Amino acid sequence: MNYLFPICLALTTSISLVACSTSTPESPKNNESGEVTADKTETTVLRFSHFWPATSSINVEVFEPWAKKVESESNGRLKVELYPSATLSKPGVTYESAVKGTVDIGSQAHGYTSGRFPLTQIAELPGLSSSATQMSCILQTLYEDGTIASEYEDSHVLFMYGAGPGVLHTTDKLIRTPEDMKGMRIRRPSAVAGDIIESMGASPVGLPANDMYTSLQRGVVDGLSFPWEAITTFKIDEVTKYHTNIPFYSSGLMVAMNKDTYNGLPDDLKKVIDDNSGMALADKVGEVFDKHDKLALQSAKDLGHEMVDIPDPLNDPVWKGPLEKGTQKYLGDVEALGLDAQGVYAKAKAASAACKV
Repeated sequence: MNYLFPICLALTTSISLVACSTSTPESPKNNESGEVTADKTETTVLRFSHFWPATSSINVEVFEPWAKKVESESNGRLKVELYPSATLSKPGVTYESAVKGTVDIGSQAHGYTSGRFPLTQIAELPGLSSSATQMSCILQTLYEDGTIASEYEDSHVLFMYGAGPGVLHTTDKLIRTPEDMKGMRIRRPSAVAGDIIESMGASPVGLPANDMYTSLQRGVVDGLSFPWEAITTFKIDEVTKYHTNIPFYSSGLMVAMNKDTYNGLPDDLKKVIDDNSGMALADKVGEVFDKHDKLALQSAKDLGHEMVDIPDPLNDPVWKGPLEKGTQKYLGDVEALGLDAQGVYAKAKAASAACKV
């Protein structure tokens, strides 16, 4: 027995080592320079959270193809898991969730966190954008030239994008003039829209897009300012029958990645992310939104909804005053923070002219 014990112990140790080597991933290796490199067969999963419904045009036509393209170009070493409908992070904290690493990638409307992106939201002011393509280009331009980049130093921005102009949709009456809005409760998507709604004599109510249907249905609000595309995406056309087709404001949004997650990727995978970021993606979102804005507008007409068109409100004698009042109110609030609101507004106007299609 004394002779057999060492042999059994050696066999047991050998078997244990073989078992461990087949059940754990390959350990990092040292390259020729002595640096530790990750196993290039490993898959990095990126959790992408956003508030849009799974069936929305942006999820189906932008985010899903984007995720597949990233996976394909990385040869399966990157896998993007999409979490639509705010299932992984609430709409108002998705950007911060990406910053903290609760999610790896997040898309959020700037207006969902009041005061967090004051310079960026200058691009939302009326008169700057007449389409989602133009708005997306304005935002991406202002980010790339450094005008608003300081507001995103805690994340790695993949791309900016914008929705089409937000128009007014109501449940019980058609708004023809600012006077018609007095006393109404209108959902405000952002501080910019809130200032303008207040300048009309209405009461702005802050609600995330996902809560709008039931809020309109129950009479919590009388209407909202929303792009046409979002009307069908969130089924708002089922509860609003009156539409004032006026470019009231434009919503800005972003897709941002956790800094540590991005920096932790090897250079070739960073390149995959970089190649699928920037202006090309901003343009793609703009094209998708613009297409669906037109479809939603036509759908409302086909349903027999009542509407009025005010295509150029800043040159309309009835609407010009309240819109300019709301604009100056927002710029004044940003200036009070010690920020160069007028300078950014001037750059946003220049970007608007350059991005006009």
